[in-house]
Amino acid sequence: MTLMDILSPACIKAPLTASDKKGVIEELVDVLAAAGKVKDAALLKASVWSRETTRTTGIGHGLAIPHGKCDGVSSLAMAIGKPAKPIDFASIDGKPVRMIVLLASPPDKTSDHIQALARISRIMTVEDFRNRIYDAPGPQEIYNLLAAQEGAAPAKA
Repeated sequence: MTLMDILSPACIKAPLTASDKKGVIEELVDVLAAAGKVKDAALLKASVWSRETTRTTGIGHGLAIPHGKCDGVSSLAMAIGKPAKPIDFASIDGKPVRMIVLLASPPDKTSDHIQALARISRIMTVEDFRNRIYDAPGPQEIYNLLAAQEGAAPAKA
């Protein structure tokens, strides 16, 4: 599985309208719903927010990966948002986030969910790539950078 298997340009929003953590999560769930990836947006919003309130998903280096599993999603789905200005996500490094990657999956897809979380984390550790994606002006450029990065790394089954 590569990230391109679960991401489409329609699921990338840059810039985001929301300027706070909860608003960003809700906006990205709405992006997934508009793309037909979510059966029950309200249930997914509640699931992701519940997870976020137990422990921040702001993992540092300007990235947050809010995620949730619920019956409101039929298959693994991902949305990416870039806030107009960096926002506070209570990140572990204390710095604001510049990109949010929301991951949603059905409850029975734990392995795929974990693999996708790991993949996102892994590619974002590459500083040059991270800087280029943070500087990308819009959704298509973000998508193209991710596609190129995924092509450069060996895909694992």
